[in-house]
Amino acid sequence: MKIGRLNHVGVAVPDIEAAKATYAGLYGADEATQTKDFPHLGVRVAFVHLANSEIELLEPLGDDSPVHKFLERNPRGGQHHLCFEVPDIVAARDAMVAKGATVLGTGEPYIGAHGVPVIFIHPKNSHGQLIELMQEPA
Repeated sequence: MKIGRLNHVGVAVPDIEAAKATYAGLYGADEATQTKDFPHLGVRVAFVHLANSEIELLEPLGDDSPVHKFLERNPRGGQHHLCFEVPDIVAARDAMVAKGATVLGTGEPYIGAHGVPVIFIHPKNSHGQLIELMQEPA
């Protein structure tokens, strides 16, 4: 299994609307999606579109959110994960497991914020970096 292109960088933020304004005002990245709640994932999400990728802004929906736990350690926010595309999420998952990586959660792919199946690889397998693998969008 070989990873594909970098789809997005996930950034945890305490205030998603303020973060959207910062990326627009400070960096000129003024093309962002409408903020959307994903209760089953415990987050609010907006994507800031860039010429070659996206920034996924993540705000926790409650204390049970994994992003809430991240913000407890990093109150101002910060890089949460890197997301790479793969052509076949199940094959990617199986390859990760065969190589000894830990797939988080149940290990089964689930539908992420882009509407395609995703998995997350434990940071201990990638020098402290949480990695998301997502099925290439159709």
